[in-house]
Amino acid sequence: MTGFPKNIDKSWTLFLDRDGVINKRIYGGYVQHWESFEFLPGVPESLAFFSLIFGRIIVITNQQGIGKGIMNEAQLQSVHRKMFAEVEKAGGKIDAVFYCPDMASKSGNCRKPSAFMALKAKKRFPEIDFSKSIMVGDAESDMVFGKSAGMFTVLVGNETVSSEVVDFKTRDLSSLAVYFEK
Repeated sequence: MTGFPKNIDKSWTLFLDRDGVINKRIYGGYVQHWESFEFLPGVPESLAFFSLIFGRIIVITNQQGIGKGIMNEAQLQSVHRKMFAEVEKAGGKIDAVFYCPDMASKSGNCRKPSAFMALKAKKRFPEIDFSKSIMVGDAESDMVFGKSAGMFTVLVGNETVSSEVVDFKTRDLSSLAVYFEK
């Protein structure tokens, strides 16, 4: 693992996985309604802090519950609208959420670890420079996604991941804040 990047400013973009980084992951299930969405401790406040540092904050999430017919895009959008509102109440912002509804078994799907959603984000926000971007996730697919797009990668949680794709490791999103220069 390498040291944490220095001189991060508004020219940088923070990419975040959703389930397991922003909210509690539902193992074997999906966040279908706001009532089942639970922010992890300190996340809204951390996003307020990161909003002062990064030019963009982008959420990248696989949502195959849509592809399985367990939920629909309107339900997902409703959850995301409420997530945005709660982050804004805490003083933070999320610029956009890019999600992939494809099932993992679909050939040529847009799911992480493919860089498809990173390229979609860059198309919407052309100023994004992947060499000045950090991807924070809790799974190997998040780390491979970040590396394949040329980002610095941060693994949160206790997942065991190949060291070639992890640049930095920390307990959770809120503990990441201590690594930024004051």
